[in-house]
Amino acid sequence: MADSSVIRLNGISYLEIPSLDLKLSAAVYHNVFGWKLHGESVNPSFEDGTGHVIGHWKTNLAVAIDGEIIPYVYVENVDSTLKKIRDNGGKISRAPYPEGDLRVATFRDPAENILGIWQRVLSK
Repeated sequence: MADSSVIRLNGISYLEIPSLDLKLSAAVYHNVFGWKLHGESVNPSFEDGTGHVIGHWKTNLAVAIDGEIIPYVYVENVDSTLKKIRDNGGKISRAPYPEGDLRVATFRDPAENILGIWQRVLSK
């Protein structure tokens, strides 16, 4: 574990994400972001697309609501990711908007947690 990519000084490496349905949450994050799933379907864990963050979905946590910490996931294309989110039971919370050279949006997963996505928009 000493050379693990999750062991990075001062880096976020573990998340517990509130869930109402563990199987549904695991499927959404796998289908939308390609996160690797581990463990049994009754208690799934995950590894994000970079391998730098691991975690679990938890049914005993309160849903993250507006004003609390909102994690953002970098994606290649905000629009195609929003389509995957909708196709997998998520809801768009804030439509895409520019922020400098970024394009950002927020959504609610099936448990109503708010998360964000963003992409860098290169000038032509």
